[in-house]
Amino acid sequence: MQVDRSGVLFSAGSTWLLLLLSTLSIGVTGVGGTHQSIPPSVVKLWASAFGGEMKSISAKYSGSQLLQKKYKEFERAVRVEEIDGLRLVKRLAENMEEMFHKKAQAMKRLVEAAEEAHLQHEEDPNLQYEYFNAVLINEVDEEGNSVELGGEFILHPNDHFNNLSVNLNLSVVQVPTNMYNKDSAIVNGVYWSEALNKVFVDNFERDPSLIWQYFGSAKGFFRQYPGIKWKPDEHGVIAFDCRNRKWYIQAATSPKDVVILVDVSGSMKGLRLTIARQTVSSILDTLGDDDFFNIIAYNEELHYVEPCLNGTLVQADVTNKDHFREHLDKLFAQGIGMLDIALTEAFNLLSDFNETGRGSECSQAIMLVTDGAVDTYDAIFAKYNWPERKVRIFPYLIGRESAFAENLKWMACANKGYFTQISTLADVQENVMEYLHVLSRPKVIDREHDTVWTEAYIDSTLEDGQGPVLMTTVAMPVFSTKNETRNRGILLGVVGTDVPVSELLKTIPKYKLGIHGYAFAITNNGYILTHPDLRPLYGDGKKRRKPNYSSVDLSEVEWEDKEDTLRNAMVNRKTGTFSMEVKKSVDKGKRVLILHNDYYYTDIKGTPFSLGVALSRGHGKFFFRGNVTVEEGLHDLEHPDVALADEWTYCNTDEHPEHRYLHQIEAIKLYLSGHEPHLHCDKELIQEVLFDAVVTAPLEAYWTSLVLNKSENSDKGVEIAYLGTRTGLSRINLFVVPDELTSKDFLTAEDREGVFNADHFPLWYKRAAEQVPGTFVYSLPFNTGSENKSVVLASTAIQLLDERKSPIAAAVGIQMKLEFFQKKFWTASRQCAALDGKCSISCDDENINCYLIDNNGFILVAEDYTLTGNFFGEAEGAVMNKLLQMGSFKRVTLYDYQALCWVYSESSDSGRTLLDPYFAFFSAVKWILTELVIFLVEFNLYSWWYSDLTAKAQRTGRTMQVPCDTEYPAFISERTIKENTGNIDCDGCIKSFVIQQIPSSNLFMVVVDNKCDCSMFEPITMDPIEIMYNESLKCERLKMQKDRRRPDTCHPFHPEENSMECGGAVNLTQSLVTTLLCLLVALFPR
Repeated sequence: MQVDRSGVLFSAGSTWLLLLLSTLSIGVTGVGGTHQSIPPSVVKLWASAFGGEMKSISAKYSGSQLLQKKYKEFERAVRVEEIDGLRLVKRLAENMEEMFHKKAQAMKRLVEAAEEAHLQHEEDPNLQYEYFNAVLINEVDEEGNSVELGGEFILHPNDHFNNLSVNLNLSVVQVPTNMYNKDSAIVNGVYWSEALNKVFVDNFERDPSLIWQYFGSAKGFFRQYPGIKWKPDEHGVIAFDCRNRKWYIQAATSPKDVVILVDVSGSMKGLRLTIARQTVSSILDTLGDDDFFNIIAYNEELHYVEPCLNGTLVQADVTNKDHFREHLDKLFAQGIGMLDIALTEAFNLLSDFNETGRGSECSQAIMLVTDGAVDTYDAIFAKYNWPERKVRIFPYLIGRESAFAENLKWMACANKGYFTQISTLADVQENVMEYLHVLSRPKVIDREHDTVWTEAYIDSTLEDGQGPVLMTTVAMPVFSTKNETRNRGILLGVVGTDVPVSELLKTIPKYKLGIHGYAFAITNNGYILTHPDLRPLYGDGKKRRKPNYSSVDLSEVEWEDKEDTLRNAMVNRKTGTFSMEVKKSVDKGKRVLILHNDYYYTDIKGTPFSLGVALSRGHGKFFFRGNVTVEEGLHDLEHPDVALADEWTYCNTDEHPEHRYLHQIEAIKLYLSGHEPHLHCDKELIQEVLFDAVVTAPLEAYWTSLVLNKSENSDKGVEIAYLGTRTGLSRINLFVVPDELTSKDFLTAEDREGVFNADHFPLWYKRAAEQVPGTFVYSLPFNTGSENKSVVLASTAIQLLDERKSPIAAAVGIQMKLEFFQKKFWTASRQCAALDGKCSISCDDENINCYLIDNNGFILVAEDYTLTGNFFGEAEGAVMNKLLQMGSFKRVTLYDYQALCWVYSESSDSGRTLLDPYFAFFSAVKWILTELVIFLVEFNLYSWWYSDLTAKAQRTGRTMQVPCDTEYPAFISERTIKENTGNIDCDGCIKSFVIQQIPSSNLFMVVVDNKCDCSMFEPITMDPIEIMYNESLKCERLKMQKDRRRPDTCHPFHPEENSMECGGAVNLTQSLVTTLLCLLVALFPR
């Protein structure tokens, strides 16, 4: 599409005359043909004219010169300080430690109350007790009466819980779908745990920043405060079982090394192998980041499920577990099972791996998944495990037959393990959980209430307007303290509370970290708890979780640290400093800032976390203090054009319910009045924001005068003026009415990169800070929706002092219409210095293409309007290639280790589908009904039902996104090269061009001779390229184990432990009854 760049219509004669004169004056003979020489002096003239015009407009409407003058007037009243990074990070760590300690103390009160309530309770198998079931509350039957375990439960929306309807006086109880909610054990547990209600309420009153508090019972029920109604999915199922949550498993058990042995002999064909796969998958669900594992299939031979990992164990992170699950689907049954070989391999593997010092160095276990054992193999146990019995054995007998049950149970009892029999898919989860109670015994007997903290995870129930919230959980185990059960080590459950990561960010004074600075925290495994470059979500609305979002390593975002120096020091809880040059991608990965960061780090005591702070050298290492009276500061802070950063904590309004409805400016006024002693505020930040309010106040009157003088902005090209200061204060002025704004998202919550956030300054502020002082940075916003390309932003930084170490005090700018901006460009390109007024060259010439690009190579103005916002290399690959060769631009290679790549899957994997526990459950229902009809054709009928379930999935292919690593380029101009010319040989035709920097800006005018066909030069794009790893490298990456720090406590054994409670065969009749009850619950929801 062509645009009228001049707004002037030429007659055919004058156009012909202009072209003729141009041709006669500049036509020359080139190598292999003619080409047009583009006079650099003319391009320089155009650039100067356009640059002068735009700087005049930008400075005038932004008020940059006035603001610079105002800060100059206060120069003598301010004190510049260099930030002490180590002192800062230590103080932040102390603040976080205090906050975490308050959460842990709340959990300790719950533990004490729960253990006392259980101690006073006598188990009653006939107990009848009506409790508030989370699913059934406020449900009525056909006659309008409350259903059993329902009843009226008062709920009110509460803004602290994202306006969810909750009950702040009572908790509710959730029971998994596959469990009977009036089972005697559950009813007794619910009854005595009612005592937790008053502790929940008391904790919330003491610390109003608390959100969900809960008790996960070892019996399976889940008590949650505040009370809230749970809703099943479309199948009438609630898949949640608290016992397979990481917070429960971490609190209940110690770290462990596990070898899973899977029998793949011929007798395991059909349903048994399917149950075995599901059993192994459920075991994997119970393993966490502090655990290590491997899976070995056996018949006459040993088959490591992942051959690459022969003879070693790997960390049980999400990526590794998913990798093994994929390989489980490839197992098939044949031959004879040689368990002696498998056990020998497992014992040797655990022993050898333990000697390397790379595992958990705590508990060790062998999980045996088989349909039988012809021997007890006591000779093997005597050789490798007795008398210490350091390795526990957990046999899972697959199928109905009990012929080999005694042998397997003997193995468990003789090796401090536990035996279970799994007859159906519906039995799997409950039986797998039994081993956790065995591993918890030593901790229970020791009475060690270890406080555990989980890695970051996403809670979908609470959303902050930007999608689901990132959380960590603090949890503590609850034990039976009855003397008669001491040696049995009975775990009653686990208490926990969620801590939003945003709570951590509130303790961090962003104004102290500078424009590019940030704080981050990692776990003992090196995984990110919080970091501004962590991207856990994807998809429409950014509400879908990435598969491995919770195990993103620090080295994957601070990837320039090739030796992991920073990561390893933090994992090992050291205190120190580190420096390196970094390439920070901004603006949705399209631009890059090259900075030199200084890192400061220390540990957060009482937690497994370490805290780091990054400060960029230069202006990022300095801070200044101003001083004004409270009266004049408050007067200017209350102006209607003033706003404060929503996510910065000037005053903590979450501590007390009566403060939650206060805006930050209202809270500041209340704090300064001295009438609210319970309102805690950042005194230093408030002093500085008052100073900034006073210094920037004159801009309000200045902008108002421009609005009132209509002639000053008669064409209405400039729409918004804005400023932001280092304290998160911003002012906005509209030169047009809101409905006439071309882009309405700018400086709103929808434009997240354009406003102050908890972990970053606005993008326009960041880019202005890296521009030469006194110049403007111009850009097109890269927002979703093409309408946002219709505006241009111009911003400049305001320095406090005229010296290199000066901190940046503020940034100001304007938003203008793209059409207005482009018109100024085409007008400037018609200028010429010829005395007779006849220009030798013009952007209107057919053989000339004129572009305006920014310092990252993006097009702001082009003859073809559709190129606006595109990368210049896509339009002019030959010219961009030459600019890179000449050094005018340089390519910067960036890496994304959190990327997602599209892959095509030809068909759904039916085996993998069965690994979903509730899909598996319904498959089990079909199978059990088949069994009731006829036993003798068990596998054939099962296969018929099973194929019915999955035939549809097998018929269709689909594309899906999977985690991958990518490499992609960004481009940046060389500041020292202001102008350049070049010629490109395109098969004998010479293409010439001139590039000229626009004064006082980040822009370049590029004038290109377009007569030559240079299509042999490929376009240069910014598309990411997936990094492909060959099989050998994939294997090395799987084996690679980065430094990690083990948890401080370990409870593998206890001499008083009663190891004779080691399980028993599951009665088939009970299994059938339980499954049929589950079927009724699922099919006939109450």
